[in-house]
Amino acid sequence: MPVLDRSRSVLALIDFQERLMPVIAGGDDVLANGGRLLAAAEQLGVPVLVTEQNPQGLGPTVPGLARPDGAPPVVTKMEFDACRTSAVVDALPAGHHIVVAGCEAHVCVLQTVLGLLERSRRVYVVADAVGSRRPENKEAALRRLERAGAEVVTTEMVIFEWLGTADDPAFKPVIALVK
Repeated sequence: MPVLDRSRSVLALIDFQERLMPVIAGGDDVLANGGRLLAAAEQLGVPVLVTEQNPQGLGPTVPGLARPDGAPPVVTKMEFDACRTSAVVDALPAGHHIVVAGCEAHVCVLQTVLGLLERSRRVYVVADAVGSRRPENKEAALRRLERAGAEVVTTEMVIFEWLGTADDPAFKPVIALVK
């Protein structure tokens, strides 16, 4: 897989929801890294898509990632594989680098990434920005996704690849996200 190119990237934030995050192992770190990715994407002009799984049961997106102006768009779904929702597939175009973070790694993240790979998308799963209730489920999901063809990366890898150079005008504010 090539180095991430922010002009051809989309950030997909999968199910960072109020009732789910408190039960995620290491949930505070997963959420913090999701926030770093969102902030970097906003500063660098990378489009973002947010999904919510069964928001009646799991609640809305956590306040730290929700935006009052409705950007990024939120797609509600009942399917574990978000690709079964046309609005998601339309927002994650072929030829782009799809950077995926969210919960749960072994359910909605796994099935969505497998759906994206099946549709010939280049997918980068951010290991420190995905979570599950049980760590062994997250680890098994990451191993399976890597075998299936997804790149497993970290938040800092994504941010530095999106920047590309210390000469980028956005370097200082974006690098502050990882310090």
